[in-house]
Amino acid sequence: MPDPSGQDDLLCLCRDAAVRWGRGVRRTAGAMIGQPDYEAYVRHATATHPDQPPLDKIAFFRLHEQRRFGGAGGFKCC
Repeated sequence: MPDPSGQDDLLCLCRDAAVRWGRGVRRTAGAMIGQPDYEAYVRHATATHPDQPPLDKIAFFRLHEQRRFGGAGGFKCC
């Protein structure tokens, strides 16, 4: 039964806003320390290269570590 006072809707809106804020903070903190955004990579890879499966998380981060710290092979797309 819906809450006639509308408190449930307000709680849902607050929770959703907090979740969005938390994701933004995590993304910003990751960018500040040089950690790439895996979800953004997956969106890019599926849109740009539909014939190839995206790298799994471990392989993605290993390639970015190699690029960042001067390992051989580096990460390149497009």
